[in-house]
Amino acid sequence: MENSPNLNFYEDVDSWETLMFLYNAALKEINTKIEILNDEFQHVHHYTPIEHIKSRIKTPESIVKKLKRNGYEVNVKNMVKHVRDIAGVRIICSFTSDIYLIADMLTKQGDLKIISLKDYIKHPKDSGYQSYHMLVSVPIYLSGGFVDTKVEIQIRTVAQDFWASLEHKIYYKFEGNAPDYISRELQECSKIVEKLDARMLSLNKTIQEFSAKRAGKSLPSEA
Repeated sequence: MENSPNLNFYEDVDSWETLMFLYNAALKEINTKIEILNDEFQHVHHYTPIEHIKSRIKTPESIVKKLKRNGYEVNVKNMVKHVRDIAGVRIICSFTSDIYLIADMLTKQGDLKIISLKDYIKHPKDSGYQSYHMLVSVPIYLSGGFVDTKVEIQIRTVAQDFWASLEHKIYYKFEGNAPDYISRELQECSKIVEKLDARMLSLNKTIQEFSAKRAGKSLPSEA
């Protein structure tokens, strides 16, 4: 928020509703950008890299729990500063190549500021988790100026999302302490997901190349 003309806005926020208004507005802005990019890609290349989009605002209980777990006092200032995923968007793709394509297109959006990038596809977590994370800030224009508001964007394949959904359920079922054999099984499943994504990507490239040759067209370049 250093570049915002409304530097003290968050310190002046005295209600949960006002804070949520900002994060909901940020989700609308990001969703619109993603939908326009997807529509443009379909118009130009007759191909949609996005299967579907999910967005959510973190629940008050989850925010409070995260602050306390990390040793922070529960207040608005700490929420904004230390909870980076209050607003979240998840983009689900068919292929891993689409992930980097979408990330590149979002990076080129002039009014989006990239705060951090984490590639858990090239460098999976120890648990086997794979996804591409972008933390961005988007300007929300109000009557008195604009406020830069953070949104976490996760981009992953259908298979990676299926795996992550199961891991999430197991994490809450066992409160973060799943038995070793379940953790090992999850890691093995992650390797299967990685192999499946690679084979599906290879098969898709073969199909695209065959179709392009028949039509005499060139394929869109990948990020």
